[in-house]
Amino acid sequence: MIAANGVKAAALALFVASVPAMAQTADPTRFATGPDVTAQVAAMAKAMKPGQGFAWQPLVRDGKTVAALEYWKAPGRPAVHPAEAEYAIVIAGKGTLLSGGTLVAPRPVKPELTEGDRIVGGTTRSLAPGDVLLIPAGVPHGFGITGNRLVLLGMKLPR
Repeated sequence: MIAANGVKAAALALFVASVPAMAQTADPTRFATGPDVTAQVAAMAKAMKPGQGFAWQPLVRDGKTVAALEYWKAPGRPAVHPAEAEYAIVIAGKGTLLSGGTLVAPRPVKPELTEGDRIVGGTTRSLAPGDVLLIPAGVPHGFGITGNRLVLLGMKLPR
């Protein structure tokens, strides 16, 4: 029995010695606390100029991947992101999401964004804090504001 245990211990030691050590690296996680988010939203509100209806500010980023705050005071132009889905959580305020249907008079603004005059035949949903939305790539959508603001935390996700 002792010989068998000695063989097992030797085999285990040989195995452990043959496995390369995992290098310890710095944690690449990006993080923002609740108070960080609240402060950023307040700073965005303060920085907006009279008549400015929209502001965008990255909150956390890892290269091209960005989770950003969108601060809406007025509705923007309806849009389509041809190759990106849009994922968002309502942080503050109230509004509406009009999505689906057909984008009227589409105009490419940049490769990842086409805007239009309006959406015909879409579905309207009310938005409030805590609501989560995922708009697939290529789906027309637009946001309305039913209070004094609508604040989203969102990301674009490649198709």
